[in-house]
Amino acid sequence: MSATDDSAQTGVGVAPGEATRAIRTARPTRRTVESELGRKRRARRIGRVLTETHPDAHCELNHQGPLQLAVATILSAQCTDQRVNEVTPKLFARYPTAADYAGADRAELEEMIRPTGFFRNKTNSLINLGRQLVERYDGQVPRRIEDLVTLPGIGRKTANVILGNAFGVPGITVDTHFDRLMHRWELTTETDPVKIEHAVGALYERRDWTMLSHRVIFHGRRVCHARKPACGACTLARLCPSYGLGPTDPAAAAKLLKGPRARELAVQAGVDPDLVPATAAAGDTP
Repeated sequence: MSATDDSAQTGVGVAPGEATRAIRTARPTRRTVESELGRKRRARRIGRVLTETHPDAHCELNHQGPLQLAVATILSAQCTDQRVNEVTPKLFARYPTAADYAGADRAELEEMIRPTGFFRNKTNSLINLGRQLVERYDGQVPRRIEDLVTLPGIGRKTANVILGNAFGVPGITVDTHFDRLMHRWELTTETDPVKIEHAVGALYERRDWTMLSHRVIFHGRRVCHARKPACGACTLARLCPSYGLGPTDPAAAAKLLKGPRARELAVQAGVDPDLVPATAAAGDTP
């Protein structure tokens, strides 16, 4: 690999804030043909800008340890992280071990997790998860993805969340936000989540996978929304082939920003933060 390629892929020689400043002043361009190397370079630039844009990115499910994270992730299906975090403090206090879930009273557990939706199916998953952990892993959550995906309620996405955030094992979490943004950025044409995971993983250093996932999800929740992305208030405008799907006028786009740092996001994109509604910070990010 040449020195130029190494700089392009690792960010060496890129001053802090330089990537974001470049986005503010450049007009977005459409791409018709892009080499694999060009795509990887653009992907790495997107990664660096996301690092600047979302320095607060993290797993938004409150937890202590792998069991709590596994439970919270199961509850998060078709439910906001905020709602899950409202339910789990009492749940974790009542069921601190895998054996507690294995022996849980079904009616009691259903009632505790009812606010998260689909509570009967989730109760089945939690009880069976507890039983499997007790019978097969001495009550401990395993550290290998091959083992995790065999457990009730845990697919590959959940397994990568657990590995990356509870065990420090790099993993890419392909949720709806990640899927949407990878296609909008034209970093992959794959539609199967496992194939998306592998295709995107090849564009980034393995050590960056977990934090990349958090930053992409933050961006999807706060800026690049499913129905109407805030294109005119996005730090990735210059790098995004889908620029223009949402309003490009800064005033209109600023109104779409969400989350506690909504005004800071506007500033980073070169947009007047006063255009961001006061209710944006309080808005739930699904």
